[in-house]
Amino acid sequence: MPRRAAPAALPLPDLVVLVLQGGGALGAYQAGVYEALIERGIELDWVAGISIGAVNAAIIAGNRRDEAVGKLREFWDGVSSALPSLPTPDNDWARAWSHLAAAGQVMAFGVPGFFAPRWPPPALAERQTPGAVSYYDTAPLVATLDRLVDWGRLNDGKVRLSVGAVAVETGNFRYFDTKSERIDARHILASGALPPGLPPIEIDGTWYWDGGLVSNTPLEHVVEAADEDMLVFQVDLFPARGERPHDLEQAWSREKDIRYSSRTRRISDGLVRRRKEHRLIDRMLAKLPPNVHELPEVRAVRKMVDCKALNVVQLVHNPLKWQTGARDFEFSRSAVEANWAQGRDAVEAAMEDGHLLAESIAEGRSESFAVRAGGLKPKQTTENTG
Repeated sequence: MPRRAAPAALPLPDLVVLVLQGGGALGAYQAGVYEALIERGIELDWVAGISIGAVNAAIIAGNRRDEAVGKLREFWDGVSSALPSLPTPDNDWARAWSHLAAAGQVMAFGVPGFFAPRWPPPALAERQTPGAVSYYDTAPLVATLDRLVDWGRLNDGKVRLSVGAVAVETGNFRYFDTKSERIDARHILASGALPPGLPPIEIDGTWYWDGGLVSNTPLEHVVEAADEDMLVFQVDLFPARGERPHDLEQAWSREKDIRYSSRTRRISDGLVRRRKEHRLIDRMLAKLPPNVHELPEVRAVRKMVDCKALNVVQLVHNPLKWQTGARDFEFSRSAVEANWAQGRDAVEAAMEDGHLLAESIAEGRSESFAVRAGGLKPKQTTENTG
């Protein structure tokens, strides 16, 4: 049952979490989501991220609530500063070509305050060094994070932070979590070290790459590491649904969407389904005769049952007509502003039907919601078993 209420009258459970997927330049969408959430008085207890989601999560956890949006704006204004908004004919064809040109500039010159092309190039670097296995240097991002993040607040403040990365040599996935360890810029860079563009990051003798190579959403870690009723705002940067492509560019874009969204959808729907099934099992166990309750098998099943409520609101970035498969590395100011605005719009659309979410939270149910057809709809992962 909810113990808190936001000014917008949305009841909040024990734990409110923001889960941020990887997706490069599309991370501006996440910033728009966060801005809209706090404007509605929804306070976060935990933020978890992969890749660019880890960058945004660090800025959120590493600043006071009333300053975090400004710091996010400073970050996104900085990384888009080399590609300001320029007059473009008001049609999708012209916007698409401008968009591709901006992505090409990023490939050639990098992104201010984020990453820069290596010199000498990887082919001339010493073997097995970061310079030999990546095209760009992420040293600029260290300086940016140190400027925008209060690491003391991030590690000791009220908002818990988790970021995921994968060990290069073992392939093992790992979450760095402020509940159990101290996090600094290395952990954020490790979570976003996508090869071969960005270099692996060494932490305590182990080299790490982008966590999105294994899983592009931290939702599973969040659910398994918590023991409270939970509301999760899951921000996904690649849509599962899309049209059949008409050409090679659209095929590239659609392939990327499917590759990153399929895992996310499977994880989120599966976790909610499991909570619903556990609720049914708990009700069945309660109806067993008293003399059966102490049987070892029954006690073992009861220990496995988790009846804490889990409500997931999935906010998915849907590309505009002019955005191509390059949209995750297109850091122009116009693209950043468009993505940010879409994030705000998604929250506004969800809250138009906020009563559906409020009812599920108030009644202690588990449900997965998505913004579809301009409103918030239950995804019906299974029948609503309450």
